[in-house]
Amino acid sequence: MADSTVRLRDRSATEAAIVQAGEAVLLRDGFTGLNVQTIAAQAGCDRKLVYRYFDGTDGVVRLLARQAHADLVAHLAAVPPVEAESPRAFAHHGLLTWFAALRASPLALRLMAWGMVEDSPLLREIEAERNAVLQAWMRERRPRLRTPPRTDVPALNAVLMAAVQALALASQTRGSVSGVVLDDAGCARIEDAIGHLLAAWPD
Repeated sequence: MADSTVRLRDRSATEAAIVQAGEAVLLRDGFTGLNVQTIAAQAGCDRKLVYRYFDGTDGVVRLLARQAHADLVAHLAAVPPVEAESPRAFAHHGLLTWFAALRASPLALRLMAWGMVEDSPLLREIEAERNAVLQAWMRERRPRLRTPPRTDVPALNAVLMAAVQALALASQTRGSVSGVVLDDAGCARIEDAIGHLLAAWPD
């Protein structure tokens, strides 16, 4: 029984080390540097264990995505509800909240960047799960407001969301975009600019 307990503990520790190694490699080297060999080397274990415990890199990435999405859920849940009096006001609140949540999760941003340059069933799965996090939060918080007539709200929302996500990515990778340094002061400028853009959002 004692030997069995030791083996179980060792496996749990090794699994945790492999996941931590995957996160470290992804954050340090990006998705191009993430493979079984680099994960095993970072974890200090035999590469066979990455296959045995996770069925290769994809299994590690799935757990990293789960962790990243849990971080996003926690950040969104910590934001106090607001009394939005118009669709424009709620859109403004939602965009700024998502921008802040993404900036607070480097792991989520790395996975998002990966999905923007490559396509695979796994990356689509991760994107769908990430979108579900935001949609669940919006369903919970969205006030009962009338949808503006003759407005393609999904298309307008897609444009604004794409801009916010690209800015969040730039804040992590390059630190600036189009001459705006994306430090706290720069991100405050971006948030003000989002408010001006939303003037086109009908109430």
